Amino acid sequence: MPAFWLVVGLVMLVGGAEVVVRQGAQLARRLHVSPIIIGLTVVSIGTSVPELAVGINAMANEQGNLVLGNIVGTNIVNLLLILGLAAVIRSVALRRSTIKIDLPAMVGASVLLLVLTLDGELSTRDGVILLVPGVLYMWMVVATAKLRTPRGEDAVDEEPPPRPGWRFAVRELALLAAGIGVIVVGADRLVSGAVDIASALGVSDTIIGLTIVAIGTSAPELVTTIMATIRNQRGIAIGNLLGSSTLNLTLILGVSLLFGPQAVAVDESFIRVDLPIMVAVALVCIPIFTTGRRISRPEGGLMVAAYMAYLTFIIISA
Repeated sequence: MPAFWLVVGLVMLVGGAEVVVRQGAQLARRLHVSPIIIGLTVVSIGTSVPELAVGINAMANEQGNLVLGNIVGTNIVNLLLILGLAAVIRSVALRRSTIKIDLPAMVGASVLLLVLTLDGELSTRDGVILLVPGVLYMWMVVATAKLRTPRGEDAVDEEPPPRPGWRFAVRELALLAAGIGVIVVGADRLVSGAVDIASALGVSDTIIGLTIVAIGTSAPELVTTIMATIRNQRGIAIGNLLGSSTLNLTLILGVSLLFGPQAVAVDESFIRVDLPIMVAVALVCIPIFTTGRRISRPEGGLMVAAYMAYLTFIIISA
């Protein structure tokens, strides 16, 4: 039965991602904006729902380190494994606005979280502090939408214009929401099946949490990015990854902290090892992104290799 749900979850992820990418591109054409706007807003929020669900549930059960570990692990997966795989499939060109707005937002959020944990705890006040840049970032994304007009590889005018009428717009939004819903449910089924199989094989809970849960909650981003890359909608792919990474560290963690106790102690190992690694990964993205405004296939391969090294490290450490 666990194997059945594993397969069902995978099928739902692939099918949901196909719908999200297709309808996201269609919606971008209707609104006359770049697909990256849809990726940075609707898609990135939708694919971050699994992290939010895990965060609220864990905080309600006073498992703050599980929340932090999941978000830190997920961001490392997003920036190294998923973005690296996307570049390996096809080199990724980056927009100027991505480098000027999205990259600094992601790096700044990473550094801010590290600073907030230096006192050894995360409080509801810290949650509010994290929410502020998250809301500001979303506002900037929407406010600068006109600067992200479709050009080049993200052009949406190459296909016939969408059919006019508000009914078609509502239909596209409904299909986009349905696709995100299928992805979220599929991710839950995939994680549940994988955890059951791992438990049956005698794998420890620690290893399951560090690998399956972190990668499993990133499954929506992984599948959406790969499908977007294959369909040559890389604006949605990059917007989804950078948007999800920034939202995970601000809105998702901020909201989660509001559902927990006044303050949650942070394990020293997170402060000394995991958080600095996450910040280092974010900082390394700066030269990779700004050199020629493109992530090449060799760079993507190195990013994937770096994630495998990190995964090996945490398994050995555990």
